[in-house]
Amino acid sequence: MKVAVGTDHAGFPIKQSVIEAVEELGHEVIDVGTFTDAQSVDYPDFAYKVGKTILDGLAERGIIICGSGVGACIAANKMDGIYAAICHDTYSAHQGVEHDGMNVLCLGGRIVGPSLVYEIVQSFLNAQVEEAERHQKRRSKIKGIESGTYKGE
Repeated sequence: MKVAVGTDHAGFPIKQSVIEAVEELGHEVIDVGTFTDAQSVDYPDFAYKVGKTILDGLAERGIIICGSGVGACIAANKMDGIYAAICHDTYSAHQGVEHDGMNVLCLGGRIVGPSLVYEIVQSFLNAQVEEAERHQKRRSKIKGIESGTYKGE
């Protein structure tokens, strides 16, 4: 699987741990930057680059890192077809894919240390979307909200 990885300056300290985890798990990294933490850069730029890489079909999933993961998550979720969540634990990292169709993992570089990164990334990348009817129904409602066609129940 191809995985787009992007980070701002605040997430940069764990970026190499994320890249190493992706590669150790047998996946290919598409690194969209930033390439240094020497200067402040804006997380929406890298959330967009990761999302665009997925939407263009160049990657199946993405990982975005900022200081807390919150800003990157908000920015990524503004893109149609990108389903991003902050996961600082292994359960959320796989459950978000399985039940909710999450395709972007957001991490807080100031929250998660390098020792936990591998386990979270592994949980995210090993998960597959479950096709159970209840999950499909819920994902369909999310897509309706996204497209503006959802009428509520």
